[in-house]
Amino acid sequence: MKRFLLLLVLLAGCTAPPVSTPPASVPGFSAGWYLQAESAGKKILRIDARQSLIAVTVHRGGALARLGHDHVVASRGITGFVAPDDGRADFHFRLDEMSIDKPGLRREAGFDTQPPADAIAGTRRNMLTKTLDAARYPFVLLHAERAAQGDSMLHLTITLQGVTRTVVVPTRIERMPEGLAASGTLSLLQSDFGITPMSVLGGAIQVLDRIDLRFRIVATQRAATRAVQ
Repeated sequence: MKRFLLLLVLLAGCTAPPVSTPPASVPGFSAGWYLQAESAGKKILRIDARQSLIAVTVHRGGALARLGHDHVVASRGITGFVAPDDGRADFHFRLDEMSIDKPGLRREAGFDTQPPADAIAGTRRNMLTKTLDAARYPFVLLHAERAAQGDSMLHLTITLQGVTRTVVVPTRIERMPEGLAASGTLSLLQSDFGITPMSVLGGAIQVLDRIDLRFRIVATQRAATRAVQ
């Protein structure tokens, strides 16, 4: 029974060598603005997948929550562009390349347990097929714009499962000789993207609607070629 319950959990949530344009197989993502800006002499950075991370914590709930696990779902396969002088960025990642419950990320999230391998495999299957329709919507697209010159707030537009929402995110921007790093945290509701969190036994075991996300996006003029998940 416990194993079955573990397999019921959840979320919502490409690494490729940096190229002039991202793969044509990413619907809704265009590099055109960045390529034109770069050809006009503007500084354009490419996201370094090896140094970048988006990690999502998915929480359990219900009267029998102790029978399940919280989960950490993460991407180190983030691809895209940053225009630092214009205060904007566009990037994306694949849902099916996200890792689940890496021990180091679980420790960073404050968890002192580790789900067994078969439970993690079951969680991946459920996430990609039952909670998310990853075959139909394989990518998460993100567009960020600085709220105002010198402001630490970013307007972050997220497209997930064909639904687009914009949130305002306090962000720390670190300028580096070779580029920049942006980091921050935010919370989202799965239901805002048309996702129904899983629930069984009349809600005695459930996935909470709220997910907590932390990110660190590093962009340089010569981005690393491949992330290691």
